[in-house]
Amino acid sequence: METTLANIAAIVKGEINGDRNQKIRGAASFEDAKGDEITYASQSKFLKKIDETGAGAVIVPQNFQASTKNIVKVDNPQIAFIKVLNFFHPASKPNFGISQDAYIGRSFSCGHDVSIAPFSVIGDSVTLGHHVVISPNVVIGDNVIIGNDVKIFPNVTILDRCIIGSRVTIHAGSVIGSDGFGFAPEGKTYIKIPHTGIVQIDDDVEIGAGNTIDRATFGKTWIQSGVKTDNLVHIAHNVTVGENSLLVGQVGISGSVMIGKNAILAGQAGIAGHLSIGSNAIVGPQAGVAKSVPDGETVSGSSAMPHRLWLRVQRIIPQLPEIAKKLSEVDRRLKKCEEQQDESNGGENG
Repeated sequence: METTLANIAAIVKGEINGDRNQKIRGAASFEDAKGDEITYASQSKFLKKIDETGAGAVIVPQNFQASTKNIVKVDNPQIAFIKVLNFFHPASKPNFGISQDAYIGRSFSCGHDVSIAPFSVIGDSVTLGHHVVISPNVVIGDNVIIGNDVKIFPNVTILDRCIIGSRVTIHAGSVIGSDGFGFAPEGKTYIKIPHTGIVQIDDDVEIGAGNTIDRATFGKTWIQSGVKTDNLVHIAHNVTVGENSLLVGQVGISGSVMIGKNAILAGQAGIAGHLSIGSNAIVGPQAGVAKSVPDGETVSGSSAMPHRLWLRVQRIIPQLPEIAKKLSEVDRRLKKCEEQQDESNGGENG
């Protein structure tokens, strides 16, 4: 595909400094771009060496001063570059229709331009909106409702009665609506607790590959609008994940946790059950969260130790700054006493 820099500027709503007729045939990274490709630079470390890139054009912030390169000034270079990538690499369009090799249950209904690939299984009383794409080997249980413009990748399972909003993407191998992990002890054995709730995923959510999102014991496990999850994330029963929150790879969230809006849980963070993570909070990588996190707070750190010792350590940790201050004062006094003792000994020896 070939276009001009002028057309690129129109796509990203940018201002050109340089040759409007520069031919652009692709997009690449700052380090690898060639003379017929476009890249972007938003951080100062790239802007300082902009003339070193081999790119034919560079997307830059509005306040950047002209260089020897053809540049396109925009408010947000990274977002603009994403639009350029989508232009050069548009998503493939499925063949609309229902494959004769798919199984469709009773009382099925769908909107227009729906694609259901071979070897998919659709249960009874399933409702699909418009522009839904279901890839091979997807299983959708009975009474599931799916909104518009949803893309479901291969080997995804969405179990009975779950609700999926519009503009949702669910990547390969994820399971939505599996039973929560709940067992009641009876002597030395355990009796399974029925999970009769559902999973509800709101609009504009993207679920990574290999996620498991458990249905609620009662009510719903709720993934609110705009949430994005990485691969291999586990969300247990009755969890609520607030709007526009990010869950990075291998995050594990125990049952009945409440996560606020715009929270970030970094890779391998683990959240104990029945806690709350506040809006705009950040949980660091591999953090083990054992108590609720207030709005806007950043927490990190974890270590395994005997539980009774761990409980004592948890009580001490918040006092460490004050303890350090007191130890510093004790150290100062000891040094002063030693100095006085040395002076006294020197006088006696004299």
